[in-house]
Amino acid sequence: MMKVLVVTGGIGSGKSEVCRILRESGVTAQYDADTRVKELYHRHPTLLSSIESVLGMKLRDDDGSFLPALMAERIFNDRSALQKVENLVFPALLEDFEEFKASHEGEEYVVFESATILEKDFFDGFGDFVILVNAPFDVRLERACLRDGADRDAVLRRMNNQRLMNLLSEGQKDPRVDFVIPNEGSRKDLEHNIKVLLTENL
Repeated sequence: MMKVLVVTGGIGSGKSEVCRILRESGVTAQYDADTRVKELYHRHPTLLSSIESVLGMKLRDDDGSFLPALMAERIFNDRSALQKVENLVFPALLEDFEEFKASHEGEEYVVFESATILEKDFFDGFGDFVILVNAPFDVRLERACLRDGADRDAVLRRMNNQRLMNLLSEGQKDPRVDFVIPNEGSRKDLEHNIKVLLTENL
């Protein structure tokens, strides 16, 4: 039976690199939840219309193209509006994921990569194993700045919004996390940690 490996981690933790190494190790069925959500706004038959209905506003330009910045502005600092959107988006995402799994029938593992899954109560209990990719805050900050070519203060603002991930970086435990992959050394170290995970723990 296919097992769902949830891979999560804060900005700059290296979760995408972990997913690449997993793919190189033969775990090729991989679902990037953050990317798929963005796609669903465009290809799901009713999602965007439903969001417009619950928010009471148009989220498309005159050509019918989705305006994500408009939605982001609407739900920013409005927990009620955010909850309404998530109540529509998350079920659509899980439906899409089930279709993805079905298209990879026969695989031993499927990866579900998400930066925010531990922060969303909707997903409590989701997946067979939750894998946290972890590194100290300062290491993650430097990586994110180099990767994105972004202003340090801008990256800091994004990272400070990930309160739970920052607490986990500082050593706080979360009972939902099954395995922690430390990622503050070389890629060779990371490859070794993933090999141990696949051969000895899963």
